[in-house]
Amino acid sequence: MRRGWALLGLLALAACSGVDDVSGQGQNECRDVEAGALPAQPEAKSGRESFLVRYRSGARVSAAAVQRLGGQVTAQYHFVPAVAARLTPEERAQLAAHPDVERIEPDVELRALGLPSAVGSVQEYTHAVRLVQAPRVWDANEDGMLDTGAPVGSGIRVCVIDSGLDRRHPELSIPYAGGYDFVDEDEDPSDETDGVRGFGHGTHVAGIIAAQLSSGGVTRTGMNQGGMVGVAPGVELLIARVLNVHETASISAVLEGLEWCWNNNAHIASLSLGTSMDLGKIAREAFQTAHDKGMLIVAASGNDSGLGYEAPISYPAAYPSVLAVGAVDMDGEVAFFSNRGSGLSLVAPGVDVLSSISLQGATVSALDVEGEPYTSRSLFFSPAGEYTGALVDCGQGEPHGCKGATCDGFVAYVRLPGSRASSAAKNVMKQGARAIIFGIDESENESWLKALDGPGLKWVPSLAVGRESRATVLKNLGKPVHVNLRGVDYAELPGTSMAAPHVSAVAALVWSARPSLTATEVRVLLERTAKDLGDTGRDPSYGYGLVQAKAALDALQQLP
Repeated sequence: MRRGWALLGLLALAACSGVDDVSGQGQNECRDVEAGALPAQPEAKSGRESFLVRYRSGARVSAAAVQRLGGQVTAQYHFVPAVAARLTPEERAQLAAHPDVERIEPDVELRALGLPSAVGSVQEYTHAVRLVQAPRVWDANEDGMLDTGAPVGSGIRVCVIDSGLDRRHPELSIPYAGGYDFVDEDEDPSDETDGVRGFGHGTHVAGIIAAQLSSGGVTRTGMNQGGMVGVAPGVELLIARVLNVHETASISAVLEGLEWCWNNNAHIASLSLGTSMDLGKIAREAFQTAHDKGMLIVAASGNDSGLGYEAPISYPAAYPSVLAVGAVDMDGEVAFFSNRGSGLSLVAPGVDVLSSISLQGATVSALDVEGEPYTSRSLFFSPAGEYTGALVDCGQGEPHGCKGATCDGFVAYVRLPGSRASSAAKNVMKQGARAIIFGIDESENESWLKALDGPGLKWVPSLAVGRESRATVLKNLGKPVHVNLRGVDYAELPGTSMAAPHVSAVAALVWSARPSLTATEVRVLLERTAKDLGDTGRDPSYGYGLVQAKAALDALQQLP
């Protein structure tokens, strides 16, 4: 990367010396407080937009011709006769008039939707890994060791096209086989740019696929010290970083990554990213070409559904050449957010999936008042930190709304309706808050993930209490409250982003058992042996069903 590592959400709250206390509405804010400050944004390149330029079949693709017109070529492809370029309206018009140019399409944006012979522990087998039957494949006797000769993904290369990888994570140093950064254009695919770290979306995906036995980082409460193990711990991981630290990518970068995966002998490409917009004919053609060349392409179906609304499958998962994966919870029920449609192939665990994340990229919280503990959860992108101060009622986090605020510091209690955490956090930090407790409507027993804006923004340690505890916590106004957030290397995340790598890894297990299989044969085998859920047969919510590693391998043994 271009610059050194920076801790996610590093607290940069300056002292409020020489500032009068603020105790109500209409008073001055504390000076020198950087609340949710944004990093400097790069200057826009005036007058230019990104496009994909597709040449006619048989015509010579000429990046030089684009450059002679003044266009800035950013990539040239081989799967399709096309280039990616930044063009002014005038340059685009001139290219469109060229007889060799078939069409020019916008560069669509996509978004993101953790093998040694060491003795491990069955406690490293997460619920999700068990749900897809992986331990039944490589640890049939449940002794915490990989069975000799069992399929573990050896010899299979899985290319993760995502936000990069924290190669320092002990779970992932062994399977890493190479990578490239298509964001910063270098050979270090770390999830970082100019000192700003991403939260580790790609590291989470990679851990689901290939985390190692007995290789734990800093674990969460209740985890085995060995960490967790991936579905296919014997695979080789290739990393194509296309998502920036804000979890967005251009389709031009994704297509570059796809070709790079193929050129580096990847058997499987795993994409936990997408958009509701059709990516265009050039992208469709590129994914079809990769499929035709023998690569199995797996992609997340998307997270746009809601209560009473079923969103269609996102792209590229919606392409016929791509295996689309939806999400289920740990009971096998379709996740409410999972996109659906007739093109859905399989489902896999995608609710509260535990996996690796960038080192210290997540936090776990502890909250107590005069020694009495309360159940809480940290907010994503909240920094690690510890603070004890008087609890102050800050309403819904309005400007100047903290009753009894002081620039000497306090713990803010904020009632959080909806998802306004970041704006409320900025307001109370400017009034002197050094830690924040959000009271939320969700139950402590429900699955939820609250987050501040990030990455790279400046926050104070922040946590949330559910509806069972919030009223009791609020009774402690004025008392010293202790907030403690500890950095860890693992997180539980929801999304079809988490479901897709389970399928990619099961495919690797099957392929490693019989390397002569084609990508199409692997896909058909997974679909045929999936656990049927929902309506009998293939349906729009579950596809063919929940991917099953042991069932697929048992069926493989019956084939000639």
